[in-house]
Amino acid sequence: MFDYLLSFASDYWQDVNQLFSNSQQRLFWGYWCCALVVAIGWILKTNKISMQAHQPSFGIKTKQIVSRLNLKHFITPSAKADYKLIVINKALFLFVSPYLITKLAIATALFESFHLLSTPLAPYTANIPTGLIIGVFTVWVFIIDDLARFYCHKLMHDIPWLWQFHKTHHSATSLTPLTVLRTHPVEGIIFAIRSALVQGFSLAVFFFCFGDRLDLYTVLNLNILVFLFNIAGANLRHSHISIGYWKWLEKLIISPAQHQIHHSTKVSHFNKNYGAMLAIWDHWAGTLHLSKKNQKLSFGLTEAQASSEHQLSSLYFSPFINIYRSLKKVAKNAVLSR
Repeated sequence: MFDYLLSFASDYWQDVNQLFSNSQQRLFWGYWCCALVVAIGWILKTNKISMQAHQPSFGIKTKQIVSRLNLKHFITPSAKADYKLIVINKALFLFVSPYLITKLAIATALFESFHLLSTPLAPYTANIPTGLIIGVFTVWVFIIDDLARFYCHKLMHDIPWLWQFHKTHHSATSLTPLTVLRTHPVEGIIFAIRSALVQGFSLAVFFFCFGDRLDLYTVLNLNILVFLFNIAGANLRHSHISIGYWKWLEKLIISPAQHQIHHSTKVSHFNKNYGAMLAIWDHWAGTLHLSKKNQKLSFGLTEAQASSEHQLSSLYFSPFINIYRSLKKVAKNAVLSR
């Protein structure tokens, strides 16, 4: 028993540590630094804190920047709930993850199925340059994964029982980069399965078509397109730094300000900007909402939706209670309608 607990504690610490040390994670310390640089640059630009000699001293300018960053959001009750959820969810996933289907299992099963239906195409594509195959695979994985994220996210809002779990994320009233992990374990499992399905399918299709010449163009072991998105300030999506892009660009890529609109309590902002990275899916679905300069937003759930927003017992168990009540109501109405 002691050996098991020791092994569990070691695995747990490694998982938590990798949140900030693994370059494949959005919360990697390097991406935090990039986000900070982008935020400071944005503050200097929008607030016109001039660096000219006749302006206030460096110390005063630093205080102005720190004030705009508003680091108090990291110690609010909402942020503290984020930290508690991260700590507990990491432990829960250590128990659950061995039982979840993996991308390699899916890829192997699909490849074998393709092989039974047809002859692998790899011998016929041998003349295609490897660099081109890697480039196409890199773009394909980026696009198909982003589309799957968008659709799964939209379903979390559209399907009532899924929304009950997704509300945990939207209950945050202060946004920090760590809010990205403010999720109910059920939602975490759904998105883990989504990721395994998408990546497993992609591996099976490309391996069937091109054999073992598959690879990704990467930087720091991360898809180069995702890497570029991360260093451009992806962590500011969950923050109070409202960085918007040009309108034409916000129709292609979701800006931090657009994702903040997704978290807004304003009714006209409900069910908008589901996209993770690309905005084209929202544009096609009619859910795209462009940002405005100096937009002032409040975050969280409306009074009708909220109940003890930052209490762990509510965040973990309210979805199950609400689903049970809904099912009970449906069953009762069905009996009365007979």
